[in-house]
Amino acid sequence: MADIVERSEAFLAKWGVSPSSIDMQGLLETFKVEMERGLEGKKSSSLQMIPTYTKVVDEVRKGESVIVLDAGGTNFRTCLVTFDDEGKAQIEDFRKTAMPGVKQEVSAKEFFNCFADEVERLIDKSDRIGFCFSYAATITEDHDGIPLVFSKEIKAPEVIGKPVGANLLAELGRRGYDVSRKKVAVLNDTVATLLAGKAAPSTIPYSGYIGFILGTGTNTAYVEDNANIGKIPLKDGERQIINIESGNFDCCPGPLDRSFFDSTKQPEQYHLEKMISGAYLGPLSTLVIGKAIEEGLLSQQFARRFKEVAPINTTVMSNYLEMPFNREYALVSCCEGSDDDAIALWTILDAIIAKAGKLTAANLAATVLKSGAGTDPRKPVCINADGTTFYKTEYLKKYTEYYLHKYLQLENKRYYSFVRIDDSPTIGAAIAGLSV
Repeated sequence: MADIVERSEAFLAKWGVSPSSIDMQGLLETFKVEMERGLEGKKSSSLQMIPTYTKVVDEVRKGESVIVLDAGGTNFRTCLVTFDDEGKAQIEDFRKTAMPGVKQEVSAKEFFNCFADEVERLIDKSDRIGFCFSYAATITEDHDGIPLVFSKEIKAPEVIGKPVGANLLAELGRRGYDVSRKKVAVLNDTVATLLAGKAAPSTIPYSGYIGFILGTGTNTAYVEDNANIGKIPLKDGERQIINIESGNFDCCPGPLDRSFFDSTKQPEQYHLEKMISGAYLGPLSTLVIGKAIEEGLLSQQFARRFKEVAPINTTVMSNYLEMPFNREYALVSCCEGSDDDAIALWTILDAIIAKAGKLTAANLAATVLKSGAGTDPRKPVCINADGTTFYKTEYLKKYTEYYLHKYLQLENKRYYSFVRIDDSPTIGAAIAGLSV
């Protein structure tokens, strides 16, 4: 047993799969430099550092309803939200429909018609609208959002470049509604997740807020001083939320990471995302397992069986780490009859997750450090973490917390607290809508 563990660890070190391949202090410094360059608007930065013109309010407005729209993935959700006297969000009149452009390409008119159709039933309930728009968009100073590109199978090319808030109101106006007093705040899901942290019940005062999503993809948002945002003219002495677009951080710890990047559609983009998120951990594991087979670490018997189940997804790899003796799981069957194969496979997958946890911790640690918050242990930074990959992938959250504790708290004396808030995009969009 000791021999197979040593051989596995040697393989992982050789190909840069081990978490030890990551120089944490060097990575934190690189993150800092990239963030600063992004704030200055330098094209050399892999981080867009998008200003949102959205502030963290001192107190969530209570007793006033707000219409909430949530366009994310392939679903479009609408509801009415009111924060009660205790600050708890009351969600009513919830409805979910398909996003326009999922089944077939739609025109801009058809796109905004679909949104207006869903808003009509709520139109008289509030003059404020919070719109969580989970697609790449430039946010304007008046809190509108201009789509840059659609992902997630949405086919609506005419909408690119058109402000979604203004066009929604225009369509409602064409239908005879008085929209002169209506205000729309557009924000993305990571910014909404940050704002939702403000609604988290807590007996301690937080010194700062971070929104973090690790699901199919990944992103992070934090609060920055306007004085540090050099790429646009802003009023000093104020702060606003920055959408980092952290999944695009340029990082390549080892040669197998480079091979994996080269196998994807955009080899030079979204390097961090491709090493930690749900869409990529399974395919990355498939590549690493293939190299282990090629080098003889895993047997030919395993290779024949693995060929029948490959490529694997993130759920499959996580299942093996969680229950390595459950024969109903595909990777357990691949190892049947060979303890060496089973141990080597577990060691490989555990290392991939540990490295992902270390990279995730680097992302969060760099963000906390850049925010300037968390220096008083009595007033930690609130990190509202969302996403099924973070919570459901075996060991990922555990490793993230381990490396954060080591490098952020013990070495840098910065303090933080994780929270998990259900319906974060909805709650955050409601807070934004009530703030305009």
